[in-house]
Amino acid sequence: MQARMKKYPLAEEEIHVLLDTEPVGRLASMGGDGFPYITPVHFVFFQGQIFIHGLAVGEKLTNIKKDSRVGFEVEKMLGLVHDDKLPCDTNTTYESVIIRGRAALVEDSALKLAVLDAFVAKYAPHHTGRVYPESMLKMTGLIAIDGAILYRKICSA
Repeated sequence: MQARMKKYPLAEEEIHVLLDTEPVGRLASMGGDGFPYITPVHFVFFQGQIFIHGLAVGEKLTNIKKDSRVGFEVEKMLGLVHDDKLPCDTNTTYESVIIRGRAALVEDSALKLAVLDAFVAKYAPHHTGRVYPESMLKMTGLIAIDGAILYRKICSA
């Protein structure tokens, strides 16, 4: 872990706020060609885990089925810090959370519905309480990341 990350850690509550409010995270998986595959995703932090939804088929799911090891990152840029005298000395102040773990497709229907409700509450609260069409449930894939928060920081880049 970088020294700056140790010097400026986020408190547990700040981590939860960041995970509850930021709309986009990045999921990294190992691609079939041996290169990392990183994609922006919508996510929720629910019952202490990161959940990602999308179609029930696709590259990220194919990758996870072959190798469940993933990385997940979310950040919030707070601003730029400029040096008045040096043009190349510009830094960024931000908060971020980085997680390494294992991902799996959620098969439990009760958990899937509870997590989808959390997605609706975060991204489309005006649809809260509505019933999901069965066809939509069948085509929706839900990924759970079981991992540890490795880095939590607020610092300048």
